[in-house]
Amino acid sequence: MAAERIPLNTLAIPFGLAGIADVWTFAGGALPIPTWLPPVLWTVVAVSWVWLVVAHVVRGFLVRMPLREQLRHPVQGPIAALVPVVAMLVGIEAVEYSPVVGRVVIGLAMITTALYAGWFFGRVFTGGIAVDAVHGGYLLPSVAGGYIASYAAAVSGWTGLAIGWFGFGTLGWVVTFSLLTARLALRPALPDALQPTLMIMIAPPAVGGLALFAIDPSIGAAQEFMAVTLIVMLLAQLALLPRYLKTTFTLGFWSFTFPCAAAASYGIVWVTTAEVPGYQIITLVLATAITSLVLVIALRSLKLVLPVPAGVIAAEDVLARDDDSSLRRGTAGLNAPSTEGTHHGRS
Repeated sequence: MAAERIPLNTLAIPFGLAGIADVWTFAGGALPIPTWLPPVLWTVVAVSWVWLVVAHVVRGFLVRMPLREQLRHPVQGPIAALVPVVAMLVGIEAVEYSPVVGRVVIGLAMITTALYAGWFFGRVFTGGIAVDAVHGGYLLPSVAGGYIASYAAAVSGWTGLAIGWFGFGTLGWVVTFSLLTARLALRPALPDALQPTLMIMIAPPAVGGLALFAIDPSIGAAQEFMAVTLIVMLLAQLALLPRYLKTTFTLGFWSFTFPCAAAASYGIVWVTTAEVPGYQIITLVLATAITSLVLVIALRSLKLVLPVPAGVIAAEDVLARDDDSSLRRGTAGLNAPSTEGTHHGRS
């Protein structure tokens, strides 16, 4: 039986691959890596992005829940922001080889990011979204979109626009992080397939810091704030480590990849800029560690989806089932506030 839809969580795959490509691109400033490596990695990112976007669109015409309904889905919807976000990351790399093409890609992706963020928050402002539907992916439309657009604008030479997007990303970080923290503290735990989205909480200071470096390649108070915040967020993840280790592996584990890669990239740029003693060794350790993580998740994903198509459908269904479980639980909470309002236990 064919799956009804491809969960948008799968867009984390090209996002994670973009993260590892970024790591080795930044590592080139400290290590004598082969010049062909970053372009090859970015080509893989572009191909995986195109393949998944086409797959989502095609499946959207064939199933009972079409793509437009997924965009309105309270759990899945925010993750769609990754489509233009990954395009911007590819555009940043393309600027080095073809400034015109790179800027066109960035400009179109930036416009799409703004349109989607505006539409998404317009829906949020109308109310009715169950609080249990909120997860780490809610940081994507504003924080990932804003900070990566800021970085892309700075690389393109659009400094004023870069500062504007940085402000939008920061506003989204403050508001969405507050909402997410309240949901995690006061409501039952996220379903297993959504647990990895909690790693996204380390991404804002890392991606924001990279955007700041693109705007002003010096280390000042703002970068020190980002660095300390990232360290605290990484330490907070240690409390979640036992839960991650108990979680059954799904394609949702790709949510780990980009945040970890962004943290590694930020660390590499920081130690290289500050010329920290042994920065080459630190760069090599960080790049090797994140590459190992992505390879492990990629290999386990291949094992999960084989044989095709039965494995693919089973892997998709796990994500879809937990998405819908979170939504049903939140809807039940809205319909029965007298009982849910006094229950704060973890499931």
